[in-house]
Amino acid sequence: MDPTVEGESGLWSGDELDLDAYLARIGYDIGRDGELSTDLRTLTAVHRAHVRSIPFENLDVALGRPVPLDLASLQAKLVRRRRGGYCYEQNSLLAAALERIGFPVAGRGARNRTRGAALLPVTHALLVVEAEGEQWLADAGFGWQGPLEPVPLRDGARVVQGGWTFGIETEEEGIHVLRSLRPDGWTDLYAFAPQTLYPGDFTVMNHFSSSHPESRFLGQVVAQRPGAEVRRALVRETLTTVRTDGVTEERVLTAGELAATLEGDFGIEIDEEERAGLERLHPVGV
Repeated sequence: MDPTVEGESGLWSGDELDLDAYLARIGYDIGRDGELSTDLRTLTAVHRAHVRSIPFENLDVALGRPVPLDLASLQAKLVRRRRGGYCYEQNSLLAAALERIGFPVAGRGARNRTRGAALLPVTHALLVVEAEGEQWLADAGFGWQGPLEPVPLRDGARVVQGGWTFGIETEEEGIHVLRSLRPDGWTDLYAFAPQTLYPGDFTVMNHFSSSHPESRFLGQVVAQRPGAEVRRALVRETLTTVRTDGVTEERVLTAGELAATLEGDFGIEIDEEERAGLERLHPVGV
């Protein structure tokens, strides 16, 4: 079991969040979805709405732009401009919202395990949130393979979310592993230690992922979106669709199809300058 979540007041700048604008962005209606409270119902509903509404994407990294994590920048980009972001942006914004509502929130850092036996560095940012006396993994930033809702952070936990099943296993030294059940069995998604991470730690990891030559986010378009029955991912020029029964479809996009696909399949709104820049990144050019 992890230590108690350290919910230091103001750590995630929740008091600076425009909560009404955030709720409107994720489509959370208090009259329909219920008053906000520090209970599991609220945590689940906010997490699900955030994942459904704000897509995973790396477009600023691909275009060589900085990726600031201060809350003002996150609100300007993900809320007002209706863009998406990758894990540091997504989970920093989610942490601010949950902190503003009153939840204790702590950061964690994970190693991606979806690439076979390779021992990758700790570059994925996620959250641990306390609700109703239990700790929950909250992660709006693992793209199309990530959970739709919080996952109970206890060994052997199993949850079904839409048509997908997730589980938690605990290894030596308290390492937690988030797993996903596929048609051919369980597969590890990522592993993380119980050590608490802070916004500054997210900034350090963000610097690596947005600028280091070995980062897989540099120089290529990545956009992903999980769903209850269908998951979609765009990497470079290939659009992949995966269904709960394991059926996978792939389609290679032309440069001219990028902007329409980003908006239609991922809900990402880009301007003309961004469109032109992304088309230049296409392997066969404009």
